[in-house]
Amino acid sequence: MLVIEIKNDEIFDQETQQFIEGETLRTLEFEHSLASLSKWESKYERPFLSRREMTNEEVYDYILMMCKTPGVSGEDIKSLPAWVMPKINEYIESDQTATKFAELPNRRVSGEQVTAELIYYWMVAFRIPWEAQHWHLNRLLALIRVCNSKQNGKQRKMSNHELSQRYRDLNAERKAKYGTSG
Repeated sequence: MLVIEIKNDEIFDQETQQFIEGETLRTLEFEHSLASLSKWESKYERPFLSRREMTNEEVYDYILMMCKTPGVSGEDIKSLPAWVMPKINEYIESDQTATKFAELPNRRVSGEQVTAELIYYWMVAFRIPWEAQHWHLNRLLALIRVCNSKQNGKQRKMSNHELSQRYRDLNAERKAKYGTSG
């Protein structure tokens, strides 16, 4: 969850000759999750995770749907200070997990559109608890990817070229380690 505190501007105190930090006007909490994504998709009736560019209105609506603080309106979101948007983008793009995946070359990408319903299906198929719909979306997708790879239990086979290159690399390492010429 991302917590942002909106404060008054700093004030200069003439008596002490120091800047005084402004008081907190509002604390906002945001959650980039499957639940937020699902609300957005139900309003716009198109996949959130598509490559299509979003309008400003769609972006502000998603941020509003991410906001867990009661009583926040669309106008409140539009009037957020300029420094808030980069923080929200950084939060949305963060992995929120220690799990890293090796990207394989020549890996085909499925043409299937990823929607909230498909992600909910994956949760059901992998018996992921419902509270995970409120996790950071990237963390949930990482868990789904781990479940899929563990369930399939197969690793992609190396091509003959990749296998030959792997053997050449291992031989070069051994030659260097033992100081031999072959």
